[in-house]
Amino acid sequence: MPKGTTLGKIEKEVEKLSPQEQLKLVEKLAHKLRKTGIAKKEFDWKSLYGLGKGLWKGEDAQEYVDRLRENRT
Repeated sequence: MPKGTTLGKIEKEVEKLSPQEQLKLVEKLAHKLRKTGIAKKEFDWKSLYGLGKGLWKGEDAQEYVDRLRENRT
């Protein structure tokens, strides 16, 4: 990205800030983006419900975990 752009100028200014000030800026930007709906604060775990249905059908959970642990070593 060319440093002559507005974003490039902002990046140069942000580099002058202390880490605490940079973090505060990031938090403010994230808050602003959340309000627009572009960035979500939390992941909707409920949307994953049922995705793996049938994936482990007929398989014992403990046997599955044991097999995973064996393959790891």
